[in-house]
Amino acid sequence: MDGLGIIKGMGVTLRRFVDTYLDDIRWWGRRYYTKEGIAHRMSKDARGIFTIQYPEEKLPVPEEFRFIPFLIYEEGPNGEHQDRCTSCGICAKVCPPQCIWIVRTNDPATGRPIPEPAEFYIDVDICMNCGFCAEYCPFDAIKMDHNYELAVYDRQSKNIYDKEKLSKPVSYYATIRPSNYAREEAARAEAEAAKAARKAKA
Repeated sequence: MDGLGIIKGMGVTLRRFVDTYLDDIRWWGRRYYTKEGIAHRMSKDARGIFTIQYPEEKLPVPEEFRFIPFLIYEEGPNGEHQDRCTSCGICAKVCPPQCIWIVRTNDPATGRPIPEPAEFYIDVDICMNCGFCAEYCPFDAIKMDHNYELAVYDRQSKNIYDKEKLSKPVSYYATIRPSNYAREEAARAEAEAAKAARKAKA
């Protein structure tokens, strides 16, 4: 009632204001636009302003951060692409908001299904980033991306991602999720070794 609360609040603001300049002097040009400076402002030792200056600065995302799914393809020695996806349709079946559409094709000579999607679509406006598609994929063909900057002016024409826009190489996946990639490759190598051992015994 006597304005003491306002004075206390203004005192906090003034202290933050002064601490910001003191911390700037202490760090002397290393507090902004550097990984070290961002880590400092994220820590408990930050004083003064600790706001990240987005978009010039961006918070590092953890490895398990997940956003829009993407399709993985293997890179051949001559630049050819081999999709891991076999268009089995499991991802589309387990997707809670039903935002995945797959177009399959058959071999005209044999009539058998071609183990590769002719078309693959994800409506990113509907996708809830749950990761079920990546979790249930039996071929490790679909993974969750780290890219969250998806603002567009026309969502009707830009936010339905096709196969070309969704496809990324294995090397990209290895850079954004190195721990997961290493575990998966180790398990794959172990499975191949066990398979070779069984063949040798037979």
